Amino acid sequence: MINRVVARYLNGRTIRGYTTDFRPDAEVFHLVAKEKGEDKSYTIVLDELKAVFFVKQLEGMDPRRPVVKRDFDEVKDKRLVGKKVKVVFKDGEELRGTTLGYSPKRKGFFFTPIDPESNNERIFAILSAVKDITFYD
Repeated sequence: MINRVVARYLNGRTIRGYTTDFRPDAEVFHLVAKEKGEDKSYTIVLDELKAVFFVKQLEGMDPRRPVVKRDFDEVKDKRLVGKKVKVVFKDGEELRGTTLGYSPKRKGFFFTPIDPESNNERIFAILSAVKDITFYD
């Protein structure tokens, strides 16, 4: 399966492209990005990342769209599945979503953003890049 992803590094670097071999238990995965009209392949080391964002569009959403930080009480969708979680990364970025597979013994975990307008379909947060995790009932 081909996935559109944005790999965000701890140092702020970002690479946008496609992957077919991402596995949350692997040390690396491969990403193919378009650069100057040509495909370029990267080996991505998970330990160097903040998170992997699985996205709807590589270009991102409309930049004129205001950034909306949604809280759980604002979400009317009763179909939210999983444990509600707020993730605060070491760089200060704060995201809210739901997760089915958090374990502090793993390298990271997937969560799905609660904002239906988000370009992110799901996010794999690398635990070493996370400052704080809060779970809600």
